Amino acid sequence: MAGLRLGPDDSELSQQSRAAPADLISDDDRSVAADSWSIKSDYGSTLDDDQRHADAAEALSAANLRAPSDYSSDKEEPDAEGVTSMLGLQSYWDAAYADELANFREHGHTGEVWFGADVMEVVASWTKNLCIDISRGRMPNHVDNIKSDPVEQGDKYLSDWSVLDIGTGNGLLLQELSKQGFSDLTGTDYSEGAIDLARSLAGRVGLPNIHFLVDDVLDTKLERQFQLVGDKGTLDAIGLHPDGSIKRVMYWDSVSRLVAPGGVLVITSCNSTKDELVQEVESFNQRSVTQEHDETPKDKFQYLSHVRTYPTFMFGGSVGSRVATVAFLRN
Repeated sequence: MAGLRLGPDDSELSQQSRAAPADLISDDDRSVAADSWSIKSDYGSTLDDDQRHADAAEALSAANLRAPSDYSSDKEEPDAEGVTSMLGLQSYWDAAYADELANFREHGHTGEVWFGADVMEVVASWTKNLCIDISRGRMPNHVDNIKSDPVEQGDKYLSDWSVLDIGTGNGLLLQELSKQGFSDLTGTDYSEGAIDLARSLAGRVGLPNIHFLVDDVLDTKLERQFQLVGDKGTLDAIGLHPDGSIKRVMYWDSVSRLVAPGGVLVITSCNSTKDELVQEVESFNQRSVTQEHDETPKDKFQYLSHVRTYPTFMFGGSVGSRVATVAFLRN
């Protein structure tokens, strides 16, 4: 199950009271927004490209797609107030990262790790094993059972993997991936403050080779494709926008162009279960086939594997976890 609160890493929390810029969002408003979503993500969107918005809305209506929050069997009707939040707005993240950047410059604090350091380390290590297995010519079914190679041995496989982290926030996930042996690393975020913070943090630990760019995944200007694209909370935040269902359609259209054929998309979410993410990908595949009218239609993404080591719990007769990390292969 997704959607339960997982607190930030206490070691990274600032104990100071900080005021947000008055023309953005107050501290009280940000606190309310944070309480409306179980884990703070690194991304949102306020893209207002009317034509692309209309196209996505038409596709959503034509396919009769439901918002991912509707897929859960324990919720018959979506709660409109429960599935939208200020965490889906760029203004929230601009204010939040302005605070974190100021705090870093004044005190040297890294900032908040909202999925927690443990989850971030699991994602990086698991992703490394997944990519090594694929490089060896194996399509894994149980990546968690693969014995991890030392970094120096993994380098020969990982050096060829180009990596993009969308909605990178403070860029800490890319730092973890660098420790695992990846070297061609790029992080994007639509918040300029996030990118400034990510560059400063990477420079402080001697990782200037990580490239950080201001870019909105829903209106990306990137012309390059990547063999590995990571998303830790980005899709969650996009779904919290008032037009979240439409923007999630736009998300998949954009991401499908960023992942190179044969490449991998790894999504970490606290608001969607593994099955919900798979269902969303299947809906995207169906919509793509309908739009392209291909004589030999082929799914753009297929389920590859997921992390099986997160702690689980029983709720309502179902077993779930607070976080889901799922990998999809780009055909």
